[in-house]
Amino acid sequence: MIRRMTLNDLDQVLRIEETSFSSPWTYENFRYELEENEFSRCYVYEEEGRILGYSMMWILFENADINNIAVLPEERRKGIALKLMEHMEEEAVKEGAEFLHLEVRVSNEAAISLYKKLGFEFLRLRKGYYSDPAEDGYDMMKGVILNEEDTGDREQL
Repeated sequence: MIRRMTLNDLDQVLRIEETSFSSPWTYENFRYELEENEFSRCYVYEEEGRILGYSMMWILFENADINNIAVLPEERRKGIALKLMEHMEEEAVKEGAEFLHLEVRVSNEAAISLYKKLGFEFLRLRKGYYSDPAEDGYDMMKGVILNEEDTGDREQL
């Protein structure tokens, strides 16, 4: 089940964060996103009380910036990231977003493959975008629009 993240989820979310990223976010970073950032939307993927993954995005007018997605290492390759990405897209479209944007390390082949499968395209290479370790990143974007009948169905631009 995918639901909104709460402060009570942060112990489990931080474990996922620390096993997934070389420069993990802190409790305070997540607390700010949950309590103070009005543009932030944070979700968890939960099964039987256990959080297996999470995702976060910022929605600013017609743009949705996906800024974080991670799944427990032992739960990867089970479709959880795909479900989280699809959920974020649905939520972004409901709030009027027309474009989804993200950055990804050039070495993260699994994530790039998922994003391409979902219709994201490369915008540009960002030299030295990441630090710790230093690495280039790709900007990727996907445009979505509501169909003419406004039924909530999406079409890719």
